Amino acid sequence: MIIPVKKTKLSHQILIQLKKMIQDEIFPSKSKLPSENELAKMFGVSRAPVREAISVLVASGLVECRQGGGNYVNEVSLVNLLDSATLEMVSVEEVYDLLEMRTIVETAAVSLAATRHTKKDLANIKMALDEFSKTINDEQTIGDEADFLFHQEIVNASKNSFIIQTVGNLRELYKQALTFSLKKNVGHKRIREQVFQEHLSIYEAIHLKDPETAAFHMKRHLTNARIKLGDTRVKPIEL
Repeated sequence: MIIPVKKTKLSHQILIQLKKMIQDEIFPSKSKLPSENELAKMFGVSRAPVREAISVLVASGLVECRQGGGNYVNEVSLVNLLDSATLEMVSVEEVYDLLEMRTIVETAAVSLAATRHTKKDLANIKMALDEFSKTINDEQTIGDEADFLFHQEIVNASKNSFIIQTVGNLRELYKQALTFSLKKNVGHKRIREQVFQEHLSIYEAIHLKDPETAAFHMKRHLTNARIKLGDTRVKPIEL
């Protein structure tokens, strides 16, 4: 159903509805969108806000404008490094795969960090942990920046140039998937506290220079993230 739009920020409201219609496969992947004139009639507006909304979809990679052939819905894949405008359209299974890869890479990275970190590395990890702790009681904050920084500092402390470069190359992808995951914790203080405690356990193991315990807690932390998102391929890791 088309929801009548208000007379303010028309292009934004149209954008939201078009994204929802694509997500719901009213306009499935590889299908051609109705013309600007047809969409304008559907939404009861002029062509201008429709054109603006479509330009955003094209810029984000969700829609492809073909010369002389109209606008087509692209197949959205997380691997395409799409921006936040299209991340919500990817399948959750792809997020599971990314978290699986993170589990493999970061479990190794934290083990190295536990034995190779400097005082400065430890201070940076603690600073990121403290920043993340501030988000626990803030129901409006996602906490993705502080969470990402915590994991990034651990990777840096591994002192392995290939791990650092690999994670660096996937920086935006990591951040987008992290935001996707953490959004589900907003408004749930108990879950956010649990995530903080998982981070704290990782930090303490690094501080104690205990690679095995650090790896255990990192694997448990990322496994819990996958389970919260519904990944049935993994089971909880008990303490």
